[in-house]
Amino acid sequence: MVGERLYDLRKDAGLTQEALAKILNTTKHAISKYECEQAEPPDTMKILIAKHFHVSVDYLLGLTDTPAPYSTKPLLPLPENFPPEARAELQEFIRYLKYKYKI
Repeated sequence: MVGERLYDLRKDAGLTQEALAKILNTTKHAISKYECEQAEPPDTMKILIAKHFHVSVDYLLGLTDTPAPYSTKPLLPLPENFPPEARAELQEFIRYLKYKYKI
């Protein structure tokens, strides 16, 4: 699955195997082997690929069909000027709710 997804991402980006190899600091031969499923890229390479193409590793592995990486946006956005002591209170309240609802 990684090879197929890598091939599609590379083609969609208009990159050659040589160009992608240069970006990822590897060889054209390695990229070719990954795309043909003759070799499995190491985890560090999967992470580099995911970061370069702005996709999740789960997408590369075929665990999801949603290419976008998980959002790092907080679920509960706080005002920029939210005081540190209020953040601490909020964390304590979250712990309380987790205890109360046995989460």
